[in-house]
Amino acid sequence: MDLGQIFTFVMAAGLCVGGAWLCIGRWSRTRHLLDTPTSRIRSAAQGYVELVGMLRELSVPQPVAPLTGESCLWWRYCIEEYRSNGKRSSWNVLERGTSEAWLRLADATGECLIDPRGAEVHPAFRRVWTGSLRHPRGIAPSGWLGLLTSGRRYRYTEERLHEGEPLYAIGDFRTSGGGRQGLDLQSAKREVIRQWKGDFAGLLQRFDSNGDGQLDDQEWNRVRLAARLEAEDRHRQRSADPEQHRLGRPVEALPFVLSSHGEEVLTRRFYWQAAGGAVMCLIGAVWLATLLGVTAW
Repeated sequence: MDLGQIFTFVMAAGLCVGGAWLCIGRWSRTRHLLDTPTSRIRSAAQGYVELVGMLRELSVPQPVAPLTGESCLWWRYCIEEYRSNGKRSSWNVLERGTSEAWLRLADATGECLIDPRGAEVHPAFRRVWTGSLRHPRGIAPSGWLGLLTSGRRYRYTEERLHEGEPLYAIGDFRTSGGGRQGLDLQSAKREVIRQWKGDFAGLLQRFDSNGDGQLDDQEWNRVRLAARLEAEDRHRQRSADPEQHRLGRPVEALPFVLSSHGEEVLTRRFYWQAAGGAVMCLIGAVWLATLLGVTAW
């Protein structure tokens, strides 16, 4: 088998495996979306949930989209440069970025803060345009530099989420405050003692009764008792705080999706992507079978 045949074999195998991976991944994602019922924020169980609501502005200043300067709640952008060497031309990514600003989702029962890091985001707003500047809001170069860059062509893509848009969200839901969280007394006590040990001089000042510069067994018992009382007091204070709901990336390998489109649109899109992956896998498998048949012959 020569080098060309090896390359063709690898291409066919990659097409088959890549298609299978896409098909299985998108099908699994679709099933998770369909099998997870929509919850209300106030009554949602702790763990993996699906929420639907409206995006609201946080009290902090709104983010500004880097390419257009428009106010929004979340953005993602990409800058590409068109390059051609006569035989081959393509768009090459020069710069890309994604907002990490938290989002606030509201439904009829309450509000939930969303940490978008690690999420697969599908915004309704997407703008693509071209220009001659490295950055669309930059200043055009002058003189010789302007002549050198005048023939360049750039493509800009910007996606945004805005206040008042509907949002579908599925991810890991957690609530703090309002007496919802339980108390692991042993872990909480160890955490208090760990913090106190960070200021060991202060710990000695409080509990070294005989002044010998160390803590004996009796004094350590007093430390543990005080730490337990401190842990319980901290828990009571946190329980008295208002409930605060948060949605973020699941620890397990579960989909974390934010979308301006509803579940029906998303699942239809994922179904088509899964079907495309199945077709790719089938083409790759037929290609591989043909290659193996020719080789065996």
